[in-house]
Amino acid sequence: MFYFSFRNWWLMLRLGWAAERGRARRMALVLVLLVIPPLALLQALCFALDNILFPGLHRVEIKQPVFILGHARSGTTLLHRLLVSDPDRFSYFKAWEMAFPSLLSRRLLQSLATADRLFLGGRVGRAVLRGERGLVDPATGVHATGLRSPEEDDFVAALSCASGFWMVLFPFMAELDAYHVDRWPDRRRRRLLGYYRACLRRQLYAAGPGHVHCSKNPTFAGRVESLVEFFPDARFVVPLRDPAEAIPSLLRLIKGSLARAGWSREQRERSLRALTGISFASYRDPLAALDRHPDTLRSLVDYNELVASPLATVEKVYGELGMEITQEYRDWLGDNEQRVRGHEAVHDYSLEEFGLTPARLEEELGELYQRFGWPVLRADVPSEQPSE
Repeated sequence: MFYFSFRNWWLMLRLGWAAERGRARRMALVLVLLVIPPLALLQALCFALDNILFPGLHRVEIKQPVFILGHARSGTTLLHRLLVSDPDRFSYFKAWEMAFPSLLSRRLLQSLATADRLFLGGRVGRAVLRGERGLVDPATGVHATGLRSPEEDDFVAALSCASGFWMVLFPFMAELDAYHVDRWPDRRRRRLLGYYRACLRRQLYAAGPGHVHCSKNPTFAGRVESLVEFFPDARFVVPLRDPAEAIPSLLRLIKGSLARAGWSREQRERSLRALTGISFASYRDPLAALDRHPDTLRSLVDYNELVASPLATVEKVYGELGMEITQEYRDWLGDNEQRVRGHEAVHDYSLEEFGLTPARLEEELGELYQRFGWPVLRADVPSEQPSE
């Protein structure tokens, strides 16, 4: 059945009501009071009817799904879009499908699109395309973003009020915790994962037989234990990037998003402090969880290697996950390799901008610095001299 977190909805309403007055607060209250309830109710109804109208849904098996997770801005988007370009292998969610996880709701939307073409000459569809034109994925610049682009599975829980989407949209990251799912009370955790599993069944049903689901979600770094529990044969890919680059890059992105929405500086800074703690956890948690499951297939991907040698990196991932790469897909990777290499992110951020220091990074992630050979930033700090 459709999952709705009344707890989170009420929390979002309470936090939004208590926030500083302004444009951002008004928009938050409109979303919570006027947008989420009717759309969630519609999806709940459609979700229930799916079980009647699509009887084959119950026979869909989720076999060996691939989860790409880890800290945001570490190449998760680039790697995901490279993998799902393998023809006829993977299922994945497109952005528009996130808002309509029900099979029935998608059929209804497609019927509306057909009616637009027949009776309105496609005017609504063209308006949507104009709105998408010119948007570029800020992580790579390779793929245009839009309603038909591959996106994060976590967004299927947006109308459930249990998605990291709300952590980013509202500056309440400390309270609206969609990251530490493995630490949630068992009943709430299992309801969310059960709903997510139901969404994957619907996606695989729509994709057709023989597909493997491929997911990309930085927020899933905090729910690896739950994913292993619900998908025992799951395979994991963890892209890794120097924290001195990835963490301030994410903080800069969220800082700009909250500022454009109109939230106050105090509210933004409070949320960014919470996000800093989540950033450290998103490096430690998935690796620690996978170490507790040595038989689970996984591939650790170096961000710099991914950008410099996409073909070799994808071949490595396939080998470590036990998948065979076709010649057709290998040729496609070779043809697009130069284009991917030319889109490495520009560094326009610094640790100091967010009150971080090299010493803090080493304190939080020193073991990983040694494990992955990231540059030690404190080399220029003089060691303490013995007192005379």
